Order: sequence, then structure tokens, then C-alpha cells
Amino acid sequence: MGKGKKSAGPKGKKITLKIAKNSLKMTIDGKRRLDLSNMGITTFPKCILKLADVDELDLSRNMLKKIPDYIDKFQNLRWLDFHSNQIEQLPETIGQLQNLFYFNLCNNRLTSHTLPAEIGQLKSLRVLNLGMNNIECLPSSIAALKELQELGLFDNSFTTLPDTISKLPKLKKVNTKRNPLTKPGDDKDADPIKRVESLYLIHDNSLCKPCMKKCKDERDRLNKLRNSAPSQKKTNFSGLVTPNSTAQETQALWSL
Repeated sequence: MGKGKKSAGPKGKKITLKIAKNSLKMTIDGKRRLDLSNMGITTFPKCILKLADVDELDLSRNMLKKIPDYIDKFQNLRWLDFHSNQIEQLPETIGQLQNLFYFNLCNNRLTSHTLPAEIGQLKSLRVLNLGMNNIECLPSSIAALKELQELGLFDNSFTTLPDTISKLPKLKKVNTKRNPLTKPGDDKDADPIKRVESLYLIHDNSLCKPCMKKCKDERDRLNKLRNSAPSQKKTNFSGLVTPNSTAQETQALWSL
């Protein structure tokens, strides 16, 4: 027999500082974006620390398994995209990115245990995409994201809607499609209220008087339906079925 060789994962493309500099782009509003997406990268390229003043960083569609602790050196970041990698855990230092308003972690390997509480320190965050992972619950610190407007939770392992989302004052959209949320049995006691997969949340003072009346009338109608149901079951937004979907159609939506 020949000498045995240790098995190793894919080697990946080595990113040099020259390659990184050539990947710099200017956004339409004059910000600097470092675009290293879809380049076969397996390890976070340390050389880009020399470009730590960029405003946007795109490392999506690679093979990264880890985000390094020194991600906090990128203090100017407002936009960070890691979708479609193999990331298993976030470092606690992620909470130091105080200017970040867009964070895409869709299609990775995150779990409830690998989302640090420090994610709640991202005080400027408006869009957070955690879709297509294996998350069962959110850290309670998510409730501190007072600027959050959109939250992607689709294709995970939630069995109930997280309580924390009710504490987010500016939240307008929650995507919970294809989670194994608890649903009523398929019998005569099933809750008759139609279930939804996306929630759009707005404050009363954002509505005109006719729209306000329409919403209140609809709310009264739904309450009557719920109260007349034989089981008197509480509305829990169940009926979001088809877990374990690849959600190919939603990936394009979130890969901005």
C-alpha cells in the first residue's frame, strides 16, 4: 500500500491584495464595495484587512465556514453579505459593527446555539436575513434591534413564531415561509382563519382614515371567525408548512 494521505476539504482560491484591490467597486451613492462573491474562497482572506475602510463587503456564494474575530476591524461597514456559504458560527465581535444596516446570512449552517447574543448590539441594522439555516429560536437580544425593518427567517426549524419579533418597533416585514410551525389538525376543529407566510407590520399612525377603518373592519371579522371556531384555538400563524425546502425561488429575492 502507498502512503496514506489525510483527507482535506477543497483548497479554494487564494485571494491576494492585488486581486482584492481589483475587486473594489463604487456604488451609485459613492460608497466603496469590495466584491469577492462567487470566487471559490474557503478561508476569509486576511489580506483584505488592508482594505478595512470599505463601506460594503460581499463574500457571498463562496465556501467559507468561519467569520474571523477580526471582522470588527471593518468599522465602516454598512452592508455585509455572506449568503450561500457554509458558515456555522458567528463571532461575538460581530456586534461591534455599529454602522451595519444590511446583513445577509441566508443559506448557511447556523443554528440557535451559534447565533451570539452580541447580534443584538447592531443598533443600526434595518435588514437581517437568517433564512435557509437550521435555527429553532432567536436570541432574546434580537429585541434590542430597534431599527430593524425586515427579518428573513424562511426555511429554518422554527415551530413557533419568536416572541422577540413583537418587541421590534419598526419591523415591517417578516418572512417565515417553509418552517415546521405548529398547525391545527386536519379535522373539523381546525382553525378556519386563513394563515399567512409573510407578515407586514405597520403602526396605526401610518394609515389614512379610510385604510384604518378597513383594517379595523377586517380585524373584527377575523376575531368573529376565531371566536366562532369550535376549538377556540389561539391565532398562532400556523399552517406554514413544507419544511426542508431548498427555497430556490427565495434565494434570488434575498441575494441583493
